[in-house]
Amino acid sequence: MARTASSGVPPKPLKWYKRLATENGRLESRAFLVEGDRAIAQVLDGHRDEVLEVLAHGDNVPGHLGVPVRRLTESQYRSICTTKNPQSLAAVVRLPLDTYSDTLPEVSGHRVLLLEDIQDPGNVGTLIRTATAFGFDGVVLTDKCADPFSPKCVQATAGTVLNLWIRRGDGYMGLVESLREDGYVLVATDLEGLDDPSVLHSQGRLLLALGNEGAGLSERLLSAADHRFRVPIARNRAESLNVAACGAICMYLSSLTC
Repeated sequence: MARTASSGVPPKPLKWYKRLATENGRLESRAFLVEGDRAIAQVLDGHRDEVLEVLAHGDNVPGHLGVPVRRLTESQYRSICTTKNPQSLAAVVRLPLDTYSDTLPEVSGHRVLLLEDIQDPGNVGTLIRTATAFGFDGVVLTDKCADPFSPKCVQATAGTVLNLWIRRGDGYMGLVESLREDGYVLVATDLEGLDDPSVLHSQGRLLLALGNEGAGLSERLLSAADHRFRVPIARNRAESLNVAACGAICMYLSSLTC
């Protein structure tokens, strides 16, 4: 098995990389895996210093990445990757450990997304990607949300998972209270809310809350909300929207005057 380029350190065993598919493995290794050429290019473009190494197989191994590259056989590579048909590259990236803290960053920004108990990793990853695209600064997740650095979540973010700050834990209500004390207006999505989009695009500082795929937001969060907003849809034809679709519409509306 090839050694990592430009390193005298013996290569890690394959099981070390395989454990990155688990939350405990990521926390112990302080790293996570990004799969796919375009996603890796996105990470390298903005966070090259966070990429620990790139794993590659086959003949098309780029030599201009500026990070260590480790060559693997195809079978070794497939044993590490979680996607059914893996592309030619995967990257081991440093895990931002402050993700799991109960402390907000010094600068929280102007718009923050709050996800309560959203369990599907595809939805969580898509919402993070959408938040990045619409200029949100951070995402707060409950501990019952899918881990944003799990393989399916990272894949759904398309390499954007490091482009905003993320906090995930059971102390999320404390973060909500801190943000509100700092002037953030909490807008909760609710099927029984009002359909006035001005509550989304007229706020100086916005905390937008989206709830669990089936249950929606908890009464605790709904009670704390400054406004409740619903996306107007033909409910006689479709009872509700997928949470990722709802979030995309709300984030677009919030960006109109930003």
